[in-house]
Amino acid sequence: MKRSYSAFAEDIPPYSGPKAARETYADLKQLSAIPGHIYTHPGLQILPGQRRFSKVPWMVPMLELLPPSSIGHLKEWGLSTVFVLAKNYNKLVHVWESVMAMAELWHPQTNSFIFPEFEATILLEELEIMLGLPCYQRGEESATSYTVEQINSWSILAYITTKKNDLYSMTSGMHVHLLPIAQWITSQCKRKTTNYTAIAKAAAICICGVILFPESDGAISFDNLSIIDSISEGMKIGQAVLGFLYAGLTSAALRGPFYGSVIALELWMGMHIQFQAVEDLTTECKTMLNHPLAYVGGRLHMSTRAWCKTAQVKDIQAWRKYLRSLTVADFDMHPRFMHGQIIHLPQRTGLALRLLGNGALVSYNPDRCYLQCGAARTVVPLLSHFPPIQERKRGDEQDERDMRSAVVHWEGCAMGVIQAEVEEDDDVTKEYVEALKKIQPVARTD
Repeated sequence: MKRSYSAFAEDIPPYSGPKAARETYADLKQLSAIPGHIYTHPGLQILPGQRRFSKVPWMVPMLELLPPSSIGHLKEWGLSTVFVLAKNYNKLVHVWESVMAMAELWHPQTNSFIFPEFEATILLEELEIMLGLPCYQRGEESATSYTVEQINSWSILAYITTKKNDLYSMTSGMHVHLLPIAQWITSQCKRKTTNYTAIAKAAAICICGVILFPESDGAISFDNLSIIDSISEGMKIGQAVLGFLYAGLTSAALRGPFYGSVIALELWMGMHIQFQAVEDLTTECKTMLNHPLAYVGGRLHMSTRAWCKTAQVKDIQAWRKYLRSLTVADFDMHPRFMHGQIIHLPQRTGLALRLLGNGALVSYNPDRCYLQCGAARTVVPLLSHFPPIQERKRGDEQDERDMRSAVVHWEGCAMGVIQAEVEEDDDVTKEYVEALKKIQPVARTD
């Protein structure tokens, strides 16, 4: 990835304190008081944008033709789980009622879900493990995928093909179309060419476009094309994937189209809310058979002989009722795949973390989610002085400053270890829950 920074490290303005933050940005709002929030529209039955997540008929035939050497490259780049999910994508059944009910609890100012007794979010470390992506570690910021320069899609696709007719069919506007790329792969495989790396790069665009960066029907943005292209260079893409999902949840919460990795969200809900491993069950859980959890392995693997805690939760009304009354006991704060996991946290107030991506800098607030991070609940934190989502303008000097500032915060971030048990003070917890009510949605009858 090109990182031709200007010499501006000394120009990063110091944090001016929480008072300035409160003056610069609006106070934390009650979720149901946010203008246009989806929570205030109970009559909405379909999540905007969900029809974009339809079956992909060309995916499996294309993947079945891939030569072993190209599959080997995908595994080498850390895309084994993404490959398996893509190969089984047409078997998956998205439960849009649950996704919509979750979107109704997403707070666009905090990038977290607001439950009655706690806040929760999809942690970077959770996402990387769930999707089998290479994991970020402090000190490896230079391997985080983003660019500060303009993106030339043709120069990226030139590794696949230099034929102008192909390039014209693969691109339009600011998007890359996946079907023509899949057709190119199919053609190469049937002709038994030995362009194994090029085939793997093209396959990575297709499978990541469907699993990690779904945005519009069969297309991805140039921003995300560049992120996917960097995988073969050993870059870490977890922050870009998570930031894109956060932005998609915010879009949906404000009645825009949903986009981002719905599979990552469903894996997260499955581990925290829906399923529980049980040793002595003898029958398969039918709900899990078509759930992404059935197709992931490693630390996340869970037998399909599991107990589905939400088996009786069917329609949108039932999901709303269930999630809006979810207690700490109902939410698995520390699923087994996170036990002992090192997580990254803001160093202190004012050194907020932001997820790096080519399209935006997205606020990342794991410190709001105490129990999830293995800490006792104390106070409801103030808002960061950064906007929740800051659109980027690559090639701009201020954008370079903002990116460098965000990188510096990751370089100096704190690290913690997830503990299986957390001791809390009852009085402090009561104060926290009372304070949390100020941002919870007001109760209503649908």
